[in-house]
Amino acid sequence: MTATSADEQKVRLDKWLWAARFYKTRSLAKEAIEGGKVHYNSQRTKPGKIVEAGAKVTLRLGWQEKIVIVDEISDRRRGAPEAQKLYHETNDSVKKREELAWQRKTMQAAQLPPARRPSKKDRRDIQRFRDQNGL
Repeated sequence: MTATSADEQKVRLDKWLWAARFYKTRSLAKEAIEGGKVHYNSQRTKPGKIVEAGAKVTLRLGWQEKIVIVDEISDRRRGAPEAQKLYHETNDSVKKREELAWQRKTMQAAQLPPARRPSKKDRRDIQRFRDQNGL
């Protein structure tokens, strides 16, 4: 029951986000919208907002922020390949996400773990340090 115009079908924003597979449940989509993690046309909105084709939806999913344009409207959750036809992500959004992912990876690489496990003497020194400093 996929429609390309809002005249044929009216779908709530939380239901569309669920159908487009951004969230596993409608209640998670509703919580994200109410929490301000979803913006519809650059404004905070309510879960009952009717979705229109061509609208810009901004989502915060963990570390990522995606900006997608609504292409089609559907109220049914289907497979991932079909769900991806409901929207497309903007080029700026893709570039920004890739850049932030690269920054996180380089920061993580800068904090290398120790080359080996502490020896028995090292563990005793660590414990002595903690005892002296009240840690």
